[in-house]
Amino acid sequence: MTNELIAITLIWGFIFIYAVMATMDFGAGFWSMVYINQEKTKATNIANRYLSPTWEVTNVFIVAIVVALVSFFPGATFLLGTVLLVPGSIILLLLAIRSAFLVFAHITKEYEKALTYISGITGIIIPALLISVLPITHGEFIEMKNGTPALNISRLLTRPHEYAFIGFAISSTLFLSSLLLADYSNVADENDAYRIYRRDALILGPISLLMALFIMLTMQREATWLYEKMMNYLPWLIGSVLMFFVAGIALFLPSTKHKEMRGRPRLAVVAIVIQYFLASYAYGKAHLPYMIYPDVTIQSGFTHPNTFRALFASYIVGFLILFPGFVYFWRLFMKDQRYVRQKNEG
Repeated sequence: MTNELIAITLIWGFIFIYAVMATMDFGAGFWSMVYINQEKTKATNIANRYLSPTWEVTNVFIVAIVVALVSFFPGATFLLGTVLLVPGSIILLLLAIRSAFLVFAHITKEYEKALTYISGITGIIIPALLISVLPITHGEFIEMKNGTPALNISRLLTRPHEYAFIGFAISSTLFLSSLLLADYSNVADENDAYRIYRRDALILGPISLLMALFIMLTMQREATWLYEKMMNYLPWLIGSVLMFFVAGIALFLPSTKHKEMRGRPRLAVVAIVIQYFLASYAYGKAHLPYMIYPDVTIQSGFTHPNTFRALFASYIVGFLILFPGFVYFWRLFMKDQRYVRQKNEG
C-alpha cells in the first residue's frame, strides 16, 4: 500500500467514525426537540441523557479530520478551503452555536426549552451542509475566476444530485439516532420511549434506503465516472442492502428483556453500522484516485514523504493513547446503570 493510500485510509476512517457518531448526536438533539412536550414518554429525557456526554467526544473527530487533511493533503486542502470558505464558515458557526446552546440548556433552566429548539434545528441543518461537500468533489461545480477557484453555488443548488445527498443526510441522521436511542431506552428500561424510537426507526429506515437509491440514480446522470466505478463494487453495495434488512428483521424479533415487547435494537444498531461501512467503502474506493474530480488526486495533493512518515507515526501514537479511553467511555456510558436509568430532577 502506498503512502497516499495509507493517508487517505486514515482520513476515511476518521470520517466514517465521525459520520456515524455525529448523525446519532445531531439526531438526538432533534428528537429532544420533537418530544420536549411529551413528558410521560420520557423520550426527551432519554435523548438529553445521550447528548450530555457524547457531543464533546464527537467534536474530537472533526478536529482530527481537518488536521489530517491539512497535514497529509495540503494541495487538496488549499482548493477545498478556498472553494468552501463560505459554506465551511457557516458549518463552523452552527457547530459553535449548537455547542454553546447545549451547554446553556443544562445550566440555564429557564431557557432550556428555547435552547433545545435551537439545538434541534441546527442538528438537522449541519448534516445537510456537511454532506454537500461530497457532490462538490464529483466535479463541474468548481470554476476559475481571475485565476482563483470558486464554487458555482447556483449550479450546485439546481442539481438533483445535491438534494439527493441532503435528503439522505437528514433521513440517515434521524434513522441512526432513533435506532441508537431505541437501544439506549431499552437499556434504561424506558419502555414507552423505546416504543416511540423503535417506531421512528421503522419509518425512517425505508426512507433512508430510498434516498440512497435516489443518490445512485442522480449519480448515473450527473457523475457518470463515479457511478460506473461504483458498479465495480456492486457486491459491497448488495451486502450493504442485506445488512439493512438484517437490521429491520432485528427490530421484529422477540425482545430478550421484555416478553411483551419486540425488537433487539443492539443487533439492529450493529447491522446498520456495518451497512454504512460497506456502502461508504464502495463509495470511497470508487472515488479514488480523485479527491476533487478532475482537479486533485491523492498523488497530486499529497505532502512530502518525510513529512508523512513523521505525521503518521504521531497519529499512531495518539490513536493508541486515545482509543482505550474512547472504548472505556462508551462502555461506561452504555452500561453504567446509575447514569442510564437516572430520573428527571424536579
